[in-house]
Amino acid sequence: MARVKRAVHGKKHRRAVLERAQGYYGNKSRSFRSANEQVMHSLAYAYRDRRARKGDFRQLWIQRINAGARQHGMSYSRFVAGLKAAGVDLDRKILADLAVSDPAAFGTLVAQASAALQAAPGAPAADSATPPVPAE
Repeated sequence: MARVKRAVHGKKHRRAVLERAQGYYGNKSRSFRSANEQVMHSLAYAYRDRRARKGDFRQLWIQRINAGARQHGMSYSRFVAGLKAAGVDLDRKILADLAVSDPAAFGTLVAQASAALQAAPGAPAADSATPPVPAE
């Protein structure tokens, strides 16, 4: 069997790892062993956080929708239930954008949701937890 000499490929691998580790603090950017460990951890964090970001955005959208709905005297959960009863199919990203950029359009959605809740059988009279705030 032929002898395999690994110098070229080994050096190429180490150089690639050290290039990825540029900007890390101390030994983590200079010594291969520390750099390799940190690069592997960094790749794992990046993979995890790409997925976590989706939950972070959903949380942000819910907070913005809740704030917009409460300005019109309705809680987030009642608003979403009202939209579902009204048959309005808008995702949270679009609703949050409307709440921030176009409060008038968001107000009409709140009115639609409120009307759908009133028309639903066995619905409570109004959202008594938060009094309505006059629109500007």
